[in-house]
Amino acid sequence: MTSSALNVDRPPLPDGLVAVVKRDCPTCVDIVPVLEQLSQRGPGVTIYTQDDPDFPETVETRIHDQELAVSWHYEVETVPTLMFIQDGNEMARTVGWSRSNWEALTGVDDLGDGLPEMRPGCGSLSVDPNLIDSLALKFGASDLNSRRVEIATLEDEFDAMFDRGWSDGLPIIPPTEERVSKMLEGTHRQPDDVVAVVPPVLTECTVEKVAINAVMAGCKPEYLPVVLAAVEAACTDQFNMHGLLCTLWFSGPIIIVNGPIRHRIGMNVEKNALGQGNRANSTIGRALQLVIRNVGGGKPGIGGIDRSALGAPSKVGWCFAEDEENLPDNWPPLSVGRGFSKNDDTVTLFAGHGPVGCIDQISRTPESLVRTLAQQLHGVGNRKLPAEAMIVMTPEHMNVFASAGWSKDKFYEELEPLL
Repeated sequence: MTSSALNVDRPPLPDGLVAVVKRDCPTCVDIVPVLEQLSQRGPGVTIYTQDDPDFPETVETRIHDQELAVSWHYEVETVPTLMFIQDGNEMARTVGWSRSNWEALTGVDDLGDGLPEMRPGCGSLSVDPNLIDSLALKFGASDLNSRRVEIATLEDEFDAMFDRGWSDGLPIIPPTEERVSKMLEGTHRQPDDVVAVVPPVLTECTVEKVAINAVMAGCKPEYLPVVLAAVEAACTDQFNMHGLLCTLWFSGPIIIVNGPIRHRIGMNVEKNALGQGNRANSTIGRALQLVIRNVGGGKPGIGGIDRSALGAPSKVGWCFAEDEENLPDNWPPLSVGRGFSKNDDTVTLFAGHGPVGCIDQISRTPESLVRTLAQQLHGVGNRKLPAEAMIVMTPEHMNVFASAGWSKDKFYEELEPLL
């Protein structure tokens, strides 16, 4: 991760009146005569200006709150904000412009001659949506425990991450503390919760570590629950990720997503569902592979644990979702067939190496089409060794079986004797 040092110290304010303003606020501009009056003939006022260090020009006791430290630590949400400080403590505050409130707080009558009785203020820069996350990380206490890596000023951050071995060969997103914290908003789990023990080096992987790799893969925060579930599934003894890494075969983990979350995160379940072009489909599988690589040490190449002789593009990451809504009534989704409800969000992992197309635009009966599929499956793996395959059926072929009234169970009954 790349980050800067934290500064959690609350800056002290001088006793007396303190105003926080910015030039890019019409109300702040309107009350400049009031600030002049307090500075020249009243009790005096110290002004913290958020944007322009020369604003207001006619008041000398101004301080540029360039880092927004005062604004953030004192929870200034609206400018102008006027506070009364005594012995370093805030005793009173008013926001925006209200003649009665300002006169009561300052003890000065007849303020703002010519101004309306009241006028609302503007949003403080410290609550700007583009800044609030970075300010919270800069001035607040961080829950993140990962080691910080500083990138030299003249060092290209993308090349630096590649040189450090974090990348799968494609560009990755720099996992800054701000991005990782934003990613963690996608789950209710604590950053230090252990998700799994990741092979091959059997390292404990926390939610935070998964979030870091999800950032690098290009995920959105709402994808994180799917990535977490995939990491958990991949690291079970049943799936045997260590064995998958050590084999000479092409295979890698393929993630199949079921349940309402498919649509909540915008997964593609229709045309080109196994291909490129959809962010969720493309990055979730990649995030899992980056966790295996960066946390578990499952890297290819000389000295690496990933011993695949040739590999496959699917080893970069492969994830897709089932088009449940267009299944026939007697063809339950994959997750339902494995004991879950249709309303459950699930991931299923399959060790596969890539699609092998089955082209049959001639068969018009299920008996003919199932024979074609069986013949295609004969070419999967080695006939002398047991092999597993996953059939992803197109709507065209599905309609052949559905029109004849075949259920999924009927399909399997007819297919298995042909294998």
